[in-house]
Amino acid sequence: MIKGPKILDGRELAGFIKERQAHEVAGMSKKPTLLIIRDSDNPVITKYVNLKIAYGEDIGAKVIDYKATSSEDIAAKIKEANENPEINGIILQLPILEKGRTDELTNLIAPSKDVDGLGENPGFDSATATAILWLLSGYDIDLKTKNIAIVGRGKLVGAPLYQMFANSGYNVELFHHGSDLTNLQDYDIIITATGKPGLILDSYIKPGSVIVDAGTASEDGVLKGDLSPEVRARQDLTAITPSTGGVGPLTITCLFDHLIQASK
Repeated sequence: MIKGPKILDGRELAGFIKERQAHEVAGMSKKPTLLIIRDSDNPVITKYVNLKIAYGEDIGAKVIDYKATSSEDIAAKIKEANENPEINGIILQLPILEKGRTDELTNLIAPSKDVDGLGENPGFDSATATAILWLLSGYDIDLKTKNIAIVGRGKLVGAPLYQMFANSGYNVELFHHGSDLTNLQDYDIIITATGKPGLILDSYIKPGSVIVDAGTASEDGVLKGDLSPEVRARQDLTAITPSTGGVGPLTITCLFDHLIQASK
């Protein structure tokens, strides 16, 4: 009887860390405050903002959700928050409408308040990339002896995660737009974060692989990852993230870990 892959459930790991954070915040004289800046009501963005607000309430932190009217408004709000001692952490919720200005705007965030780790010289590592490391470590996935593929070189996941793996001396390859994805068959661990639903096909994946789907997109109002349904149906994989609750919960947990550090 085929057992099926191990499910890499970030919610379970996040629960343990969340308890520690709530205890830590309860002992602080001043509650940490996070400012989230966004310029869209996109369903994916709204979902993640609401999850962060709820998480903050659960551990006793304050979360401010600011809806900007333009890129200039975003820039002004970041500069104002940089100078405000009451604000400990600042997140620019991506993607923004004017995508060509993402780097310019994230670079405005003071390094000591850049809890998402997206600026040019952030005071913290990328929260999503760190969450993926926590997830793999928490489920004892060996990285040192494996061939690792990262699909997507975005600012949130692919680029910072590739840098982390390369700095650790892991055998890692970065796949991007134009790469031949059939070569993923040569890799033991595949981490995908493109936001293109169904991009990763069953034929790209060899038996025994570990798959982390960190891609998020909205299709007809439904949140979807990068994996095709056929990949999710595979029973011969070593491990795979669930369709929801894989990387996301740990990313939020990591953000608030950074916020607590920043507030100290």
